[in-house]
Amino acid sequence: MEIAERSVEKMNRIGADWLRNFDEAMLCIFAIDHADARMDERELFWYAVLPPGDAALSCGQEFDLCGTDAFWRHKGAQTLIQSSG
Repeated sequence: MEIAERSVEKMNRIGADWLRNFDEAMLCIFAIDHADARMDERELFWYAVLPPGDAALSCGQEFDLCGTDAFWRHKGAQTLIQSSG
């Protein structure tokens, strides 16, 4: 299998719904999405095995991202994280 075919196969496993939920969680917790964090396919694939909310938290811990202030956090952030699994 060629490298290009493997990359396509990996992205197909991630899925648009997972990526959208991951970005929502990242925005609520860290005020950035995967594009702002300059995450590539390989990095996204590392986290795609986790539910989106858990993946966002794990990504933030690994890359030492500063979380948004609790007073400014989106009202539904905790619900989003809990329900994304």
